[in-house]
Amino acid sequence: MGFFFFQAEDGIRDRSPSRGLGDVYKRQIVTSSIKKLSIKTPSMKEHISNLSGGNQQKVIVARWLANDPDVLIMDEPTRGIDVGAKHEIYEIMCDLAKQGKAIIMISSEMSELLGMSDRICVMCNGKLTGEVKEPEDMTQAKIMEYATRF
Repeated sequence: MGFFFFQAEDGIRDRSPSRGLGDVYKRQIVTSSIKKLSIKTPSMKEHISNLSGGNQQKVIVARWLANDPDVLIMDEPTRGIDVGAKHEIYEIMCDLAKQGKAIIMISSEMSELLGMSDRICVMCNGKLTGEVKEPEDMTQAKIMEYATRF
C-alpha cells in the first residue's frame, strides 16, 4: 500500500485476531482521517514528506488517533508550522479533549501553554518545581517563577 501515512501498516496496531489490516479498512481510516482533520493532500497516496508542515503534523495526529488512545502525549505539537496550521492543531486538540481524551502537551511556547492548558506542571533540571491549576494563577510570571527554581 502506498498510503501517505499508513505505509507498511506503520502507525496502526492490529486490533483484530487476524494478521494485518485489510486494504479496504485502511482506506476507510485514511479517508476518514483526511476529512476529520482537514488534511490538505492531492491524494491519499501522497507521501507525508510532500505535505506542508501543518499537514504533516495532522498526519502524525491521525496515526495516533487510528489506535483510539485515551491519552495523547504531544511534544511541541506546533513547532515549525504557520499560524493557520497552529490554529487547526489547537482545534483538533480541543475537540479531542471534548471527547474525553487526556492530552499531555509539552511546549516551550508560553502563549501556547497559557492558552491551551487546564493545568500546567513546570519542571526545572528534571524535577517538578510547580503546578498551576487555577485559571487566575496561569500567568507568565507564575510559570517563570516555577521554571527558575533550582
